[in-house]
Amino acid sequence: MSAPLIIEDIRPLLALIAPWLGLVGIMWAGEKRANLRESITFITASVQAALVLSMLPIVLSGAILEFHIWQIFSYVPMLLRVDGPGLLFACVASILWIATTLYSVGYMRGLHEHAQTRFYSFFALSLSATMGVAFSANLLTIYFFYEMLSVSTFPLVTHMQDKDARTGGRTYLGYLLFTSLCLLLPALSWCYVWLDGGQMTMDFMADTGKVGHFSETTQIILLFLFTYGFAKSGLMPFHSWLPGAMVAPTPVSALLHAVAVVKVGVFCVYRIYADVYGVEVLSQMGGEEWIMIIASGTILISSLIALSQDNLKRRLAFSTIGQLGYIALGAAIATDRGQGGAVLHIAMHACGKITLFFCAGAIFVASGKKYVSQLRGIGRRMPITMGAFMIGSLSVIGLPPLGGFISKWYLALGALDRDATWVVVVLLISSLLNVFYLLPVAVTAFFRSEDTEEDDASIKEAPWPCVVPLACTALGCFAMFFWSDSLLKLAGVSP
Repeated sequence: MSAPLIIEDIRPLLALIAPWLGLVGIMWAGEKRANLRESITFITASVQAALVLSMLPIVLSGAILEFHIWQIFSYVPMLLRVDGPGLLFACVASILWIATTLYSVGYMRGLHEHAQTRFYSFFALSLSATMGVAFSANLLTIYFFYEMLSVSTFPLVTHMQDKDARTGGRTYLGYLLFTSLCLLLPALSWCYVWLDGGQMTMDFMADTGKVGHFSETTQIILLFLFTYGFAKSGLMPFHSWLPGAMVAPTPVSALLHAVAVVKVGVFCVYRIYADVYGVEVLSQMGGEEWIMIIASGTILISSLIALSQDNLKRRLAFSTIGQLGYIALGAAIATDRGQGGAVLHIAMHACGKITLFFCAGAIFVASGKKYVSQLRGIGRRMPITMGAFMIGSLSVIGLPPLGGFISKWYLALGALDRDATWVVVVLLISSLLNVFYLLPVAVTAFFRSEDTEEDDASIKEAPWPCVVPLACTALGCFAMFFWSDSLLKLAGVSP
């Protein structure tokens, strides 16, 4: 197989720094010029998305884009590289940032939230860090942007500034910094110092599979350190930060669960499995099966917990933990179609889950309701919102003709390629559990009799900046099914 053509290009850097330029404008506009501030945010998101999408034809043709930022050490550069999986992740994050920006206008204004300039500022920083992770060419670069994302999202998690927000924020930052400093950093140091006499760059393209030079015991230890060092992936038992972060405003929850934080975690895990270890080393190691078991346990246990949650956002949070398990499971399967299915699920789940969180936020803005038991009959007053919730639910469940079906299909094919039939059983059981905790929300909203509270008569759809994005992302779930060829090519799997 011939090496891909590598092209020097500044667009990866421009996509990275565009949010920083937007940040200057957002802070300059401030609270007194809210319309200008939000226009700058929308323009910045659109510019970033345009830069990312402009790279699609080049990468789909088989080439790779690179940009050298800085030579940190003599053999380790700060290097950006745009390949298929990274570009797929970047496309999802940048496009959904546009939708989240419009949604945030309706949500933040509808609830008269405080400190909106700070909110939009750190939102921009988090998207810059996400682009950095998506385009990182080696482990040191990915570590830098991973930590930048942890710090830049902390003010978003604690936005409400009450006791619950402070508690959730401490848990959030405590888990992520503890695992990255105590697990991820030692693993990085181990590889850089001891592998090939300290001359490894841990380049995702050039050094794939070279951890095979270590003993099998060392490989397994490193796999553990890397897997749990990237705790944003939400694998149990390092998952408690995620439900606790639900105290944040809904646009932040959408960012956490669909656009950036958790997707960065599982994308980093994918990079370790696919590009540091590689399919051949991982499949021959034998010790990766414990990852498959942990991921499967995460999928099933979190789904069972979601069944018991009456708070809608917490139910969706535990759903996210389970869906992240799909991605880790696909990466650990160590087959081309399994790992391709993992990359696809990053995109498919992002579109479906952001729709669900948008709907949860719209319900709260319109009615103040946040519990499933309070939603009786609300679908007849908010038909667009609850119709979108139904579509997002069916996509997460994995039913055609919605995008979630394609990623789960390739995960199952990858498991069969490995003769791991039990993984297919896990996927089927978890999909059934998805039905039990997601569809009752829509059934309650559309088919149960309404509550008799007097103020129910005044409930109607949320402001249009909330409703339009959730309708668009719901339609996106269909689009990802019918126009999936490019997604499959970026993920590296055959249609």
